[in-house]
Amino acid sequence: MGHRLSKIYTRTGDAGSTGLGDGSRVAKDSLRITALGDVDELNAIVGVLRAEIAHSALLEKENWDKKLSLIQHWLFDLGGEVCIPNYQLLQQKCIDFLENDIDQMNENLPMLKDFILPSGTLACSYAHQARAVCRRAERQLISLSQRDQNIQATALQLLNRLSDWFFVASRTLQHQSGGAEVLWQKNINDQI
Repeated sequence: MGHRLSKIYTRTGDAGSTGLGDGSRVAKDSLRITALGDVDELNAIVGVLRAEIAHSALLEKENWDKKLSLIQHWLFDLGGEVCIPNYQLLQQKCIDFLENDIDQMNENLPMLKDFILPSGTLACSYAHQARAVCRRAERQLISLSQRDQNIQATALQLLNRLSDWFFVASRTLQHQSGGAEVLWQKNINDQI
């Protein structure tokens, strides 16, 4: 194991800059750090989703935990890629796994004929929140890649596929819990 973090505060960022993995320093509000923060926030939400599933009596805990653990590791690797320009940790097999899992989950879901609202059980709602934060992280990473060519294509693909995965996961979690999806109603104002 490399260096251990024995001292958490360094005071080197007190003036508004932070260090990247390659030793360079950038402003804490730079596009790179904003993207890194969004990926970190997404990883934290995945942790909350894992905790919620672990406490659910209705869900297949072990299966979900394995998948969400993989996703958290991939997001940590993605953070490493963002933190160290020109560094690559993610592999195509991450994307392949997500695509296969989306297809498998979709096989057990009813055809989606209407828009659904990001609502339902707590696990379902956390998955929707993860999807929304994932899209934000993707937008930030795209902006960064357009200004700085040091972002790997696999990183962008991961976030794009992952947001789709969270959408299908939210539906699957809702169905496994025995709940109905909350559908958007086109003429809701007619009910007022």
